[in-house]
Amino acid sequence: MNEKNTVTRVVIVVDTMIAGGKERRLLELLKGLENNETISVCLIILSNLVEYEELQHLSIQTIFLPRRGKKDFTIFYKLYRTIKKFDPNIIQSWSSVASVFLLPTILLSKAKFINAIIADAPLSIRPFSSRWWHIKLSFPLSDSIISNSEAGIKAYGAPLHKSICIPNGIDLTRFESLPDTSEVRRRFGITTRHVVGMVASFRGAKDYSTYLKAAQYVLDDRDDVTFMAIGDGKDLDELSKVYKNEEKITFTDRIADIEAVVNIFNVGVLITDHRIHGEGIPNSVMEYMALRKPVIATDAGGTTELVIDKITGLVCQQRDPHDLKEKIVYLLNHSRVAQAMGNAGRERIEASFTLNTMTLAYLKLYDRSFKKNNSSGGYHKY
Repeated sequence: MNEKNTVTRVVIVVDTMIAGGKERRLLELLKGLENNETISVCLIILSNLVEYEELQHLSIQTIFLPRRGKKDFTIFYKLYRTIKKFDPNIIQSWSSVASVFLLPTILLSKAKFINAIIADAPLSIRPFSSRWWHIKLSFPLSDSIISNSEAGIKAYGAPLHKSICIPNGIDLTRFESLPDTSEVRRRFGITTRHVVGMVASFRGAKDYSTYLKAAQYVLDDRDDVTFMAIGDGKDLDELSKVYKNEEKITFTDRIADIEAVVNIFNVGVLITDHRIHGEGIPNSVMEYMALRKPVIATDAGGTTELVIDKITGLVCQQRDPHDLKEKIVYLLNHSRVAQAMGNAGRERIEASFTLNTMTLAYLKLYDRSFKKNNSSGGYHKY
């Protein structure tokens, strides 16, 4: 039998592979698909930006089609020509930019179009904004629309008969054979009993201001805690200058071996301003939970689909540093409660958010998309 009749050929298109949430999710999926004999994957990246070294070690066919600026309309033809050679059964976008550039190819192809455009859950989408246009143009041509959270499907107003929720999956082998915590502490000059950390980019979507104010309030009362702010972005310089005199607040920029650093946390925090950004399923929170750290997070978008209040962590008020301070202090002062929450978080990851769970959900989707029309479907949560 011809290989083309036994192997599902999938093209996945993404704009970049910078160190971000949707890119980490894609990398995890590629790792899950790498050795599956029923799938042949071709990854197309619309730039030369790759910040995940792990991608280089995967035996996934990767093609770079960098754009020469925002008005490089030749990308439409380049994509069509490249994808036509691969002759896929399924074309999958991994970003709103990729979804739009794929539209001519979708119109000219018989392949099913899986539109993985939804990775967050904004409070609202402004009419005639670029995101609004991406939705209006790509949803009608999509056979399936993927979100990593149920909140995202609702926020984007995705048609339910096409919508599928596939939460992030995390590769738990990342958290094995980590260096000794004392070694990591020495690396950052940490001598305090406790460490509280937040891993996020320094941009408006992540509310570092609230986190750092809460840190300051805690440090006004006690000196046994070091607060770590891990990430890069346009707001890093300004905030690090504001808090430069706080000896026990450490700014680290982005860290490659993030697993080793999160492992020294007593509490993992993610604070989001929902007015600016609604989370999908945040990768940083998954990393905290995988390492058995109790979580404090805001109820923003799909976060509470991952974090169960008072079970795997605590949900705090948005833009309220006093509430955040109280919850940090509570967990630091109640180590048994914190440990139980951390263990419950790890159990939740193992039950519902592993790489294998996510990979199987995509394989099921690919099989269903390849074998029958989506018109027979409905809303799915894999």
